Amino acid sequence: MRFLSLTLATLLLIMPAHADGFKQIQNKDTFTSLMNGRELTRFGINLVVTSDGRIDGRAFGRAVTGAWRWQGGYFCRDLYWGARDLGANCQMVKLQGRTIRFISDRGNGQFADLQLKGG
Repeated sequence: MRFLSLTLATLLLIMPAHADGFKQIQNKDTFTSLMNGRELTRFGINLVVTSDGRIDGRAFGRAVTGAWRWQGGYFCRDLYWGARDLGANCQMVKLQGRTIRFISDRGNGQFADLQLKGG
């Protein structure tokens, strides 16, 4: 179980951020239009980010739940993986094709790339 927790944390935050070829999403309307009717996927992870501020899905066999808001140009989320509180974080969001990149700590941390599916 500890291994899966560390694996998820590692997959969500694995590399230092850089933005080659990615365009920053700067406002909530653009972000919500991208998410409308789509899932965010990555090996072992399927998430839905709804326009009313919810995050729902599964990651490595456990439920993922949370809430989000757009604040000052950043996607700010509170997230749970099963019973584990992954905490709050405001993230820069960038897009390249169907790949959406979430960069932790207001764009100063590590990033996770997920694929937009559907829509």
